[in-house]
Amino acid sequence: MLYIGNLVNTHGIKGEVKIISNFKYKEVIFKKGSNIYINDIKYKINSYRHHKNFDMVTLESINDINKAIPLKGSRVYIDKKEFTFPGVLNEDLYGKKVYDKDKYIGVLEDIKQNMNQELLVIKNEDKTYLIPYVDEFVKDINDDIHLDLIKGFLNEDWYFNHIPRNVWWIFKNLNH
Repeated sequence: MLYIGNLVNTHGIKGEVKIISNFKYKEVIFKKGSNIYINDIKYKINSYRHHKNFDMVTLESINDINKAIPLKGSRVYIDKKEFTFPGVLNEDLYGKKVYDKDKYIGVLEDIKQNMNQELLVIKNEDKTYLIPYVDEFVKDINDDIHLDLIKGFLNEDWYFNHIPRNVWWIFKNLNH
């Protein structure tokens, strides 16, 4: 089972429910006839619409608010074997080793949603890196993730190593 979101509330008296989800391929999941799982029970989607931040869904066996209320606060899952996705699922990438031009960076721990794009959260023994999940940086995804980052992207002290120490001292002391 693959977690896709939370059923946060009901809407109206006919059993429509509000699901909040950041799932990448909603257009594949939220279709009439698709199955979702709530509290280990399989439900078939009757209708779907998007409203504000919510995915509004009616379910086949839920036709009034009294049947929908007990589902409030539940986690929503799918069986990913039932769907064909147009790309890689973020959940399939977690735990993969990440390399920048064959240099090991760390392990992918999470993928966070930013205002503009997704961010790869990569951790090693010492540091955590946030790297934009864009085609310009992510070159290959197989058993590992291979990046092609610009110079200085990972090294926070890059500017310090390339500026003469006396200039750096002046810059540092002007800001205090």
